[in-house]
Order: sequence, then structure tokens, then C-alpha cells
Amino acid sequence: MTKQTPDPILDELKNSAEQSAERLESTASKTGEMVAETTREVVTGTTKTVETASDYTLELLGITVDTRTLIANSAEFAIKAMLAIIIFYVGKWIGKRIVNLAKHAMVRGSIDATAVSFLGNLLYGVMLAAVTLASLNQLGISTTSFVAVLGAMTVAIGVSLKDQVSNLAAGVLIVVFHPFRRGDYVEIGGHTGTVQEITLVSTRIRTPNNHEVIIPNGDIMTSASTNYSSLPNRRVEVAVGIGYDSDIKTARHLMIQVADEHELVLKDPKPIVRVTELADSSVNLILYLWTDNDNWWVVHCDLLERIKYVFDEENINIPFPVRTLQIDGLDEMLMTAKDIDSHEVKMK
Repeated sequence: MTKQTPDPILDELKNSAEQSAERLESTASKTGEMVAETTREVVTGTTKTVETASDYTLELLGITVDTRTLIANSAEFAIKAMLAIIIFYVGKWIGKRIVNLAKHAMVRGSIDATAVSFLGNLLYGVMLAAVTLASLNQLGISTTSFVAVLGAMTVAIGVSLKDQVSNLAAGVLIVVFHPFRRGDYVEIGGHTGTVQEITLVSTRIRTPNNHEVIIPNGDIMTSASTNYSSLPNRRVEVAVGIGYDSDIKTARHLMIQVADEHELVLKDPKPIVRVTELADSSVNLILYLWTDNDNWWVVHCDLLERIKYVFDEENINIPFPVRTLQIDGLDEMLMTAKDIDSHEVKMK
């Protein structure tokens, strides 16, 4: 067997490699420790910066704030704000439901549509104001000052707009008690026409001449008004004068006969004729009868025309007005005129 001789070059290379490996391992260990230490320092510094950032910012403004107290107060305020929002929207939803139920109840109670709309809006406004005040109170805001300011504003507005407030109050009474409705034929303040619109401040009516009249509600409630449409039937009065030489019984019979033959005259109550006046040149008779409200004007005009034709056929005289003229000193004037005529005749 041949014995191997160690090679010095290989041994030297092997030793150099082992030393390099040991140095790399030592360097990596130190580097890892340095990185870990640096990381810990950065994290600690960041945490301290976050914890004291608020203090640093406020201190620059000359204000010192406890961060923990600020965070606690912010959380409490956020909870109150959420509760206030919930109260507002839930209360608003409940208010709408209550208003709708109230409107349905009023409709079932046969209340006028205008009154239902107005009272529903008024109720909703009151409930919305109450919900808003409850939400502000939940936030810790004192609502006493708001109520005081609102009351002062109401008084100031009421004093400056007292006439409009009076019209508004009268409009509420009209809407609630509805002495007349839209479409009724009324007479208000000397104006006669059909009601077109009822607002909280004024009422609009249209006259038979197609004129629009706007009447303040305050004037309506302080003066007498006539509603011709409130009842289903209406009495018609036809006045006729006959001569003193005409027979009253015949005239009465003819007038009742004309009324009975008209298709729009009601049979109950029956038409009647009354002598109402012995005037200077005529005996005045009035025919009383009943008809539907919508037919009043047509029946009145038709009967006047038919009675005239019947009286002409039966020789019932409808006299013209007679006037007696008296002139003081007329006799003297006539005598003077005769003397002048006689003198002129003699001169000829």
C-alpha cells in the first residue's frame, strides 16, 4: 500500500474557509441584534409619539389637554349624538304615523278635506318641533333658551302682523267650522258668487259676471254672510201686481196653476199665493213655492214669463205705475194764457 502525503495547500484553503464562515455568522448575529434593537426603538418611539401627539399639538397653541379625558368625552358625545339622531328619525316616523291615523279618523268623521289637510299639517308641525327639542336635549343643549327666543319671536311677529294673524285665526275657524265650502253660492260683505278657494288668510269667490273677489277671512268672521247652498231646497218668491179692477181669486188660481204645471217646482210644500200690499196703482200678489237649490234662478224666470202670458190671455191687467203731478199756480197760469190769446184775437 502506498501512504498518502498531506497537501499543505488544501489544508490552508480549508482553514481559510472555516474562518470566513465563523466571521459571517458572527456578523449576521450582530446585524440581527442591531435590527431588532432598532425596531424596538422605532416602535417605542412611535407609541410615545402617538400617545402624546395631541398634547404636543395643543401645547403649541398654549393649551394643555388631557388626552384620556378628551377621548372619553369624545366617545360620550358620539353616543349622545347617535341617540339624538335615533330619537329624531324615530320620532319623525312615529309622528307621521300618528298624523296619518288622525287624518283617517277625521275623514271617517266626515270632516271637510280642507280642515283635514290643515289640522294634519298643524299636528305634524307640533310633533316635529317636540321631536327636535327632545333631540337637542339629548345632546345636552338647553332648550329653555330656544323656547324663550321662539316665544319672543312669536310675540314680535304677532304685534307687527296683527291683521294677518287675525285673518289667520279666522281662517282656522272657517276651516274647522266650515260655514261654507268650495262650490257654495254665498253672499259675503255685499259680494255674491261661488266660492272658488278657501285659504288660511283669504277666501276667493267668483261672481256671476266672472269677476274674482278676494275677501280677507277676518272680514268674513266679523260680518254677516249668507250661504245659499247649505240646504238642498230653496223657496222662490214671484211678485206680480194686478189692477184694482182685476179679480184677485182668478189671478191667484192662474198663478198656482202655472206653478203646478212647471216640472221643476216641488209638490210638497204646495205653492200658495198671498196678497202682500194694496199699492198706489196695483194689488201686489206673491207666489211662494219651493224648488231645488240648483234650479232656483231658472224657475223664478220661467214663472215670471208664463204668468205674463196667462194674464194676457185671461185679461188680467198688470198696470203701469200711475203718478199724480201737482203744479202750484197752474190755474193762474192758464187764466193768463187765455187773456193773452183773447187779446191777440181782438188785435187781429
